[in-house]
Amino acid sequence: MMEKGKRARAAARTLALADAETKSAGLRAAAAAIREASADILAANAQDVARARGEGISDAFIDRLTLTPERLEGVAAGVEAVAELPDPVGKVLESWTRPNGLTIERVRTPLGVVGVIYESRPNVTADAAALCLRAGNAVILRGGSDSLASSGAIHQAFVKGLESVGLPGDAVQFVNVADRAAVGLMLAGLGGNVDVIVPRGGKSLVARVQNDARVPVFAHLEGIVHIFVDKAADLDMAKSVVLNAKMRRTGICGAAETLLVDRAVAGTHLKPLVQMLLDVDCEVRGDGDVQAIDPRVKAAADEDWDTEYLDAIISVKVVDGLADAISHIESHGSHHTDSIITSDQATADRFLAEVDSAIVVHNASTQFADGGEFGFGAEIGIATGRMHARGPVGAEQLTSFKYRIHGAGQTRP
Repeated sequence: MMEKGKRARAAARTLALADAETKSAGLRAAAAAIREASADILAANAQDVARARGEGISDAFIDRLTLTPERLEGVAAGVEAVAELPDPVGKVLESWTRPNGLTIERVRTPLGVVGVIYESRPNVTADAAALCLRAGNAVILRGGSDSLASSGAIHQAFVKGLESVGLPGDAVQFVNVADRAAVGLMLAGLGGNVDVIVPRGGKSLVARVQNDARVPVFAHLEGIVHIFVDKAADLDMAKSVVLNAKMRRTGICGAAETLLVDRAVAGTHLKPLVQMLLDVDCEVRGDGDVQAIDPRVKAAADEDWDTEYLDAIISVKVVDGLADAISHIESHGSHHTDSIITSDQATADRFLAEVDSAIVVHNASTQFADGGEFGFGAEIGIATGRMHARGPVGAEQLTSFKYRIHGAGQTRP
């Protein structure tokens, strides 16, 4: 592991000097190599899936692990999409001239070496590698033990593509052992060779990373996502957005977990919303007002307001207007993504200003909390911290900056 860190640091120095087109060519070659190796990748994935089934892993987990020809094509296409993104490295963010004639520029630079620790989804191997490379970073990938064969096969193809255009293979390294000690070494920074860690997985993984890391972390612990249906909400819009936000994909971090309905429209909006969810086999856990709507509603316990279900379950509460909704979100939210449905622009503006989440949404589904939907090509994860990166972490968020100063012989008096 320590040797991987040293090789990654050396590769990062090379990548930092690579021009935009060379990196794009490397990504396009990596996508082509993934397609060429599709039979081997799918065979490796079949081994992973068979082993997981034999261990009695849940169907939801198996779905995240499974690759199909269509999903693998999506992986390759995603790498190509990142290849077409603007190169953030070297971009001048700001420039000014001081009274003494010095010109100062703030310029984007790579972070250096990124460590990515993830679970089950083998596609993350290519997504993370592509984004790190686009931003001029080397990356050390540690996938879940359940997807070692799949992720290893994707990694092998990706590196083959990079090396075909002269980029260093050590720019993308993969930890091909299941030993958890490898994670501990990455969290300690591999002797100062890892600059940032990005965890991608369940709550226990992210909690361990946040607790144990000795280097900066880009992550979110939970996605306790809210939708507030304001008194000025259009009912049809509310039904459409809530249904999509909860049920499009229940297992992603942008899925709605709590629905808040303004008491001012509870008489007209609450029952249609709740029954719509119940009718599509979504379990509803509600307060007393919500339970009175339909006998199928289960009583919400205190912990329901603090739970990320990642399943067809939603907690529903009636609140006394905007201020009460914001207070509930502040008390129970995870600063990930929260949405308001309203036709009142002043109310929407206040919600967007006062809700302290990485992503705040007006009149749209929370399932847009995704780097691809932001135009980032892909994402390496969602960050809910307040330092450096926040929201979807794409190529631009995987950079830092430095100052370049141009003079003509000035000295300081």
